[in-house]
Amino acid sequence: MIDRRRLLVNGLALVACAAVVRPAWSATTLSGNITQGALLRGRVATGTKVSVDGQLLGLSSQGDFAFGFAYDRTKPAMLKIEAPDGATEEQTLTPSPRQYDVQKINGLPESLVEPPADVMERITREAAQIEEARKRDTDEAWFADQFAWPVKGPVTGVYGSQRILNGVPKRPHFGLDIAAGQGKPIHAPVGGIVTMAEQDLYFTGGTVILDHGRGISTTYLHMSRLDVKVGDRLAQGDPVGAIGKTGRATGPHLCWRLNWFQERLDPAMVLPKA
Repeated sequence: MIDRRRLLVNGLALVACAAVVRPAWSATTLSGNITQGALLRGRVATGTKVSVDGQLLGLSSQGDFAFGFAYDRTKPAMLKIEAPDGATEEQTLTPSPRQYDVQKINGLPESLVEPPADVMERITREAAQIEEARKRDTDEAWFADQFAWPVKGPVTGVYGSQRILNGVPKRPHFGLDIAAGQGKPIHAPVGGIVTMAEQDLYFTGGTVILDHGRGISTTYLHMSRLDVKVGDRLAQGDPVGAIGKTGRATGPHLCWRLNWFQERLDPAMVLPKA
């Protein structure tokens, strides 16, 4: 007898997942690692409802959906899938913990530890702009495609790492830092719509955000040149801009970020091996 509460899993391996059985009423697929910071992507038959922890997910016209886990999440998530005929299946997904790098640096000038008070209003305003750009829930399915590297180069910073500066713990790093020469082109890793294109943000300098559909977005920081404007539709491989060291950066590199709405995810997990 088929257990309707099991979830069919294809694609990437799922950590600590129960035995795999095909539900009788649908061909559900789910790919991704059940771990902190991971993006999970799936596809269901059209007309199906999908929710995570009671939050109904938007589906593309082909039935694609996505969600992600916070970098420090330990609480199990409940994935619920309801077929058009009302039959349901549920799966408890418990993200496995990760060990993140911690670096302690002492003796720094205070200006490198905390921004000056006179720029706090600007920082707050720019943070609100970024949050607004990541709220979009468009009916696009670029997020379901295979991501490519936006630029090739040595990885110099990883997701989840944290610095303690002069004894003060700072916010974890939520991007992937890729070192490359000043002016080297950056390309769209998958198709997307430009939702932010700013030349000079305080922390991140030249900044672009691409919407890939259903709450999935990527962000490009410290750019020396922007080749796009808000509203542009890009295909995979189209130019986004160029490597730089604008904002609070000490050398030319791309800080590349991945989000599910406001949840910061690990972009390395959606990339092919370098």
